[in-house]
Amino acid sequence: MDLMVEVSPRRIFANGHTYHINSISVNSDCETYMSADDLRINLWHLAVTDRSFNIVDIKPANMEDLTEVITASEFHPHHCNLFVYSSSKGSLRLCDMRAAALCDKHSKLFEEPEDPSSRSFFSEIISSVSDVKFSHSGRYMLTRDYLTVKVWDLNMEARPIETYQVHDYLRSKLCSLYENDCIFDKFECAWNGSDSVIMTGAYNNFFRMFDRNSKRDVTLEASRESSKPRAVLKPRRVCIGGKRRRDDISVDSLDFAKKILHTAWHPAENIIAIAATNNLYIFQDKVNSDMH
Repeated sequence: MDLMVEVSPRRIFANGHTYHINSISVNSDCETYMSADDLRINLWHLAVTDRSFNIVDIKPANMEDLTEVITASEFHPHHCNLFVYSSSKGSLRLCDMRAAALCDKHSKLFEEPEDPSSRSFFSEIISSVSDVKFSHSGRYMLTRDYLTVKVWDLNMEARPIETYQVHDYLRSKLCSLYENDCIFDKFECAWNGSDSVIMTGAYNNFFRMFDRNSKRDVTLEASRESSKPRAVLKPRRVCIGGKRRRDDISVDSLDFAKKILHTAWHPAENIIAIAATNNLYIFQDKVNSDMH
């Protein structure tokens, strides 16, 4: 008979949230984990399934006063008392559970000042942080908003130390992306094992990698054609009008129904997992370089 793999729940942690859970993070103490929804973050013990401890609650007394929601959260990889959560206003709050039982008051607020000259109707929507990930070293945080990925140093709250454009060619198309609801897509981001390369998804089944040392970047495509065993991925390029090279793809022919929202990088090896629609692609580095 064919081997069948079936998933069955070992434990069910019930009645912890009123709204959709957007992130779950296991603590480095290996005893607790947290779950976050739009307005609350709960701390659970792995052995206790019927109750949790509320550590962040941003729900206002009157819901009409609500100005932002929690979009993602994660525990620090080494310090079990620290965690970060991101908001729809583009800010990151680092909290210390040693300071108070309820962490509504943050220890650090990471926020980039907005450039008034570039403000538009879409500014607040595209600045919403869809994912936040601590680096393996614990020194940096990686965030993804609609158009960029940013690297933050835990010791510098005023602005990110690095900003990478994921698909800047979409800046002129925000109006149509708003009309078809794509502007609300939530892309994830990932670090490689040595924190030297970052990865995130885009449209047309493209995913992007940025080398922090060489500042090189590459666009690759997860498709059925490239998923044959031993097939080598070719870099792709999106062009905006003007002259086009043979393999270039025009920004007007991108398929916005094909989007890579979920990506993951093996913690020690150069193996990545890419979720594209209902397919899961796993790519392994052929020459052990950091980029392909």
